Amino acid sequence: MLVVDDHPIWRDGTARYLAEAGFTVAGTAGSGAQALRIAAAVRPDVVLLDLNLPDLPGAEVIRGLLAAVPPTRVLMLSASGERQDVLDAVTAGVRAAAAGQPVFTPGLAGLVLGEYRRLAGGGMPAADRAAAAGGARETGPPVPRLTDRETEILRLIAKGLTYPQIATRLALSTRTVQNHVRNTLTKLQLHNKAELVRYALENGVD
Repeated sequence: MLVVDDHPIWRDGTARYLAEAGFTVAGTAGSGAQALRIAAAVRPDVVLLDLNLPDLPGAEVIRGLLAAVPPTRVLMLSASGERQDVLDAVTAGVRAAAAGQPVFTPGLAGLVLGEYRRLAGGGMPAADRAAAAGGARETGPPVPRLTDRETEILRLIAKGLTYPQIATRLALSTRTVQNHVRNTLTKLQLHNKAELVRYALENGVD
């Protein structure tokens, strides 16, 4: 693993924590150029990369890493909420460190899904697309009805809250929140939290 961040305290602390957790940290870097040089030498399986580096755009670093060490998987970390930062990085080919699938917090998932949904619709607002398609839409199976509590929890999940955070906000136990989520997944025939977030965004629950 290679840890890349321009803040030395955070970078060194993260590397130390990962090493103590049993990961092999092959090196650290404080800039994009340094990351590319070290990655070419040590060929890490995973690169933990800060998106906002002082010398190179994050997307450019990702492209360089994947070109120099194709098997490398990049786990992107960023405090940036800028739409273009995220989309540039996704376009560059970010994939999950463990499973080869895109990894985002629910908030970033919403940003990415929303943008690509907009692009897929040719930039037409969602309401206009729905109106245009309304006359031609076939009647499908009835939409499962969620309870008020299930809808409330689904809305909070889409906002990025964790189960313990939701439990605290709603004065419930974490187990109760998990049970509601499990029931919601069953009703909607979904499999995980990521699919719940997508459902919430596509159906205006967020």
